[in-house]
Amino acid sequence: MSIFATKSMERIKAEAAATGAHSLKRVLGPFNLLTLGIGAIIGTGIFVLTGQAAAAYAGPAIVLSMILAGVASALAGLCYSEFAATVPIAGSAYTYGYATLGEFVAWIIGWDLILEYALGASTVAVGWSGYVVSFLHDFGIQFPALLSAAPGTKVLLADGTVVTAVFNLPAVLIAAAVTILLVIGIKESANVNSVIVVVKVAVVVLVIVVGAAFVVTANWHPFIPPNQGEFGKYGLTGVMRGAGVIFFAYIGFDAVSTAAQEAKDPSKDMPIGILGSLTVCMLLYVLVSGVMVGLVPYSQLGVAAPMAVAIDAAKAHAGTSVLAPVIDIMPFLVKLGAIAGLSSVMVVMMMGQPRIFYSMAKDGLLPAWARKVHPRFRTPHVTTIVTGVAVGTAAGFTPIRILGELVSIGTLMAFVIVSVGIIFLRYQRPELERPFRTPWVPVLPALSALVSLSLMYSLPNDTWLRLIVWMAIGLILYFSYGFRHSVIRHPELAQNEAVQP
Repeated sequence: MSIFATKSMERIKAEAAATGAHSLKRVLGPFNLLTLGIGAIIGTGIFVLTGQAAAAYAGPAIVLSMILAGVASALAGLCYSEFAATVPIAGSAYTYGYATLGEFVAWIIGWDLILEYALGASTVAVGWSGYVVSFLHDFGIQFPALLSAAPGTKVLLADGTVVTAVFNLPAVLIAAAVTILLVIGIKESANVNSVIVVVKVAVVVLVIVVGAAFVVTANWHPFIPPNQGEFGKYGLTGVMRGAGVIFFAYIGFDAVSTAAQEAKDPSKDMPIGILGSLTVCMLLYVLVSGVMVGLVPYSQLGVAAPMAVAIDAAKAHAGTSVLAPVIDIMPFLVKLGAIAGLSSVMVVMMMGQPRIFYSMAKDGLLPAWARKVHPRFRTPHVTTIVTGVAVGTAAGFTPIRILGELVSIGTLMAFVIVSVGIIFLRYQRPELERPFRTPWVPVLPALSALVSLSLMYSLPNDTWLRLIVWMAIGLILYFSYGFRHSVIRHPELAQNEAVQP
């Protein structure tokens, strides 16, 4: 059969309905899915990248960049919601691609999703490390600089000396801790995530409410700084470049779809988790970015902790205000919220990646060990551990900038394929029951794909080069293993696939 052979919807639904010792456990309700989405979205983007994008690309118009990136995510979110409700099985965009565009495209998207989930978790782990080291410093605990960043990173010490780091130990430790949590169980992981989400949303709301009282409106002018003569350096192209960079802040909502096979009622609850979390986060993002560029001139936000800079500015404006005592403790609360927020992002990202591997292994595209489920915890423990090792390794040795750009382009590519897949499925299988329907097909999915492609175009050239290299490695693996072991193209392997543990 062709490498573009599709997997029938009937087969996918039969796999989703399967029960037994090697199936995943359906324990997640709508609140769990909503907090999983919020937990995945609010993280490095809002606590780190917002200020940097404002300073380098968009100025105060970072608010428009937030809206543009949010709209792009919402368009893709509508497409994901239809797929997740119609195809309630682990695998997310990989499974959707298999059902509509064929095995080869499914492999491409499955390989591409490693950039989003595994490297996304690595990116967040590096950010988590930075905040934890700073948090410990506030309490007089000096973490060894040699073990606090990627190899070759220059770390400035308090006495003015510079140390070259060799390894990011905190990033590796949080990857190990999250891996253990995810092996123990999906319900336990979701409950921990829900508690953390409450903490970090409360911190973001506090920054918005208190910061709004001390905004200097002059900092909002000019709202769109004039272009500096090059694409992406302020002006309208700067707003677009800012959206492409800040898009990282919205990444994660689609991770909810990887838990479809563990949702109690996926046809109803998956759209709530995906679209609900996007709506909440977009509102918070627009408000907090507007407050940040209102508290300080945007040029001062191009630092590692821009929210802390904004809080310091609010503190300077507070004087004897009744809010002064609250502002005094806000730097502590912001760091605590960032640590909690980044932790929950890692939980959701590292939850999604093993389930992609699990689905690919069930289809024969990866070895059988990748589809094993723990007999007690009913989690894909082998791929969870493999993911944890990969995340810890990347986080320990790779700079955050490179990781972040790869995550953005990988996610946008997934959005393009999912959006196109909705159009294909509507025309291929119009009779399918769709508990949630993406409106205005094919116009809205086509617009979603176009917007995502535009944001991909705005990313740096070296990011595209890394994507091409990554995809070339994936093609080698597919034709050396997946092509020869595919269950859908080699029906004689179906029986073995069904009985292997």
